Amino acid sequence: MTDKVKRRLITVLCADVHGYSRLMEADEAGTLATLRRHRAAMAGLVERHDGRIVNTWGDAVIAEFASVVEAVQCAVEIQQEISSQEPDATQAQRMQFRIGINLGDVMVEGPDIYGDGVNIAARLQELAEPGGIVVAGSVYEQVHNKLPVGFDHLGQQQMKNVAPVTTYRVAMAGGTMGRRSVTAGEGSASRGDSASRAGASALRDEPSTWMGVVSHWFSSLPRDVTTLLVIAGFLVLINAFTGLHRIWFHWPVAALLFIVIMRTLRRRGPASDRKEDR
Repeated sequence: MTDKVKRRLITVLCADVHGYSRLMEADEAGTLATLRRHRAAMAGLVERHDGRIVNTWGDAVIAEFASVVEAVQCAVEIQQEISSQEPDATQAQRMQFRIGINLGDVMVEGPDIYGDGVNIAARLQELAEPGGIVVAGSVYEQVHNKLPVGFDHLGQQQMKNVAPVTTYRVAMAGGTMGRRSVTAGEGSASRGDSASRAGASALRDEPSTWMGVVSHWFSSLPRDVTTLLVIAGFLVLINAFTGLHRIWFHWPVAALLFIVIMRTLRRRGPASDRKEDR
């Protein structure tokens, strides 16, 4: 007799090691020992946040959570804990995980989960930088004003075998993972301090005015692109205040806009087809 397949809305966390094959080739025994140590730390953090490790194979870990907030907080603490365990390792020796988080419908069969909810989490993990976290828009909507972290809007990503997904990168303390583990008992003081460090990188509630729309759009742009647009705006103002009887701003502004367009197109690229060193 087989277990009946059920469906459930859950938060799925998918993590794997960046450059695992390279690490194994350099030092099999050492890499395996490090992986076991990191997995033990991850299992403890998942349990602390009322999650469950669903599966582990190779260098991957899949966990499920009933709470979206707990899943993202757990991911943040995982990256902080792993970073703190290898403070003296070189970049080539350091083991770094990439994490993707999705809130979606899954099929449950016994202890296993299947379906697009899991597949999307795995695709999001592939988009994450080493030591980074990428979440789906469904996750962002639930947690963006409940956690002391910022979110960088990555736009809609085309992913293999699933529908396009709006994605966000988790940004903390200047865009890097801290080295101190944050525990649930640290309370509101820690949360307030982290929130102030996250600063302007956090995307807040959706804008309701045209000024809010412009501000929201600017905040989602890369810093270099924003700088070029601000320079272009100053050139227009300078020309306006010095007299429009002689218009000269269009030539430098045209060059700047061309650079902006080229940088934007290059950044957007086929992100879903990007191959990480495995």
